[in-house]
Amino acid sequence: MNFQSTPEFAAALDEQDALRDFRNRFHIPLAPDGQPSVYLCGNSLGLLPKAARAAVEQEFESWEKHGVEGHFHGTSPWMHYHETLTDSTARLVGAKPVEVVVMNNLTTNLHLLLISFYQPTATRYKVLMEGGAFPSDQYALESQVKLHGLAPDEAIVELVPRPGEHTLRTEDIEAKIRELGESLAVIILGGVNYYTGQAFDMEAITKAGHAVGANVGFDLAHAAGNLELQLHDWDVDFACWCTYKYLNSGPGGTSGVFVHERFAHRPDLLRLAGWWGHDPTDRFQMKKGFRPMAGAAGWQLSNAQIFPMAIHRASLAIVDEAGGMPALRKKSEKLTAYLEFLVRSLELPRQTLEIITPADPAARGCQLSMLVHHNGRALFDYLAGAGIIADWREPNVIRLAPVPLYNSFADVQRAGEVLAQWAGKAK
Repeated sequence: MNFQSTPEFAAALDEQDALRDFRNRFHIPLAPDGQPSVYLCGNSLGLLPKAARAAVEQEFESWEKHGVEGHFHGTSPWMHYHETLTDSTARLVGAKPVEVVVMNNLTTNLHLLLISFYQPTATRYKVLMEGGAFPSDQYALESQVKLHGLAPDEAIVELVPRPGEHTLRTEDIEAKIRELGESLAVIILGGVNYYTGQAFDMEAITKAGHAVGANVGFDLAHAAGNLELQLHDWDVDFACWCTYKYLNSGPGGTSGVFVHERFAHRPDLLRLAGWWGHDPTDRFQMKKGFRPMAGAAGWQLSNAQIFPMAIHRASLAIVDEAGGMPALRKKSEKLTAYLEFLVRSLELPRQTLEIITPADPAARGCQLSMLVHHNGRALFDYLAGAGIIADWREPNVIRLAPVPLYNSFADVQRAGEVLAQWAGKAK
């Protein structure tokens, strides 16, 4: 498409956008001038759905009216509340209902899954991850390795880009998997790298991992609600994700888990057990001897987090109403392409500003990471002063994420306009 940088052109794109009215479902923070900001930080924290307050208030009323009996009475009895999220969650990540559950928080779930899927032996003990993964993943894997008496420097192998490049090539990931071979126990990558915005070829990586006998899992914090996922068809073993970024479910919101159905009836699979994951047919008999529920639900530990789940359910309903990930992804690719056009139109040399996110739409989500080689923090502050809410990552990266549910083409055009003003001063 031949983009233009004018407000009129952006307005015409918004007029053609079938999802434009969904912006009105969210509260947009105000800029310093009192006008709605250009919020391009949904890859860090999504915006508040207007339906969230009523959803949580409903559960307050149930608690007020029923007390403990709210587990069995009310509009959505708490005893089975998490089950009301199952179908939408399965659609979101391309899974079967038995393969997903919503529970806990992201890193907690990553630990629970690694207990089951990282079981090293004397010869198969290596972990493969991306270098520069989000620190929580690094810490989780370091501690899991230590739990088994192994040294992180020996057991963990990090993938790094080729010299002079910022992102990983799929063929290099596959080559490293083949090189590690039978020593490789588990692969755990981010579906989308938080820093560069690169989306990995999860299907190819899973196939390569299985070919050498490794388990393959993904941290989908930046992929769930961002990419079209087909976890079941890609044969992924396990995955987890947060819900407060692209899924707009609030700071510290609950988390999603995927476990492939081939593990659904594996009570022998080692796991950290909890009462809520026990077979519900005799859960209240309070007997010794853990018998897990079938599927991902068998990894649950404790009662459902009703209030965070209420927000999450309201947000998932918006995603479904918008047409799910196919519709959101279609707009997302166009929004991000428009942002890329505007940034490249600045015609700044690479030694000043460089996009490190892949140019291929299939290899990225709705994020562009700009490497600002000089005075990057000053640019970030300049954007903030003009009402552009972005994300700063040390040492010198600004992340911009145009989210299809609530960002408009006018938002993107305005961000490009402010960047152009800064570039005019920087030249």
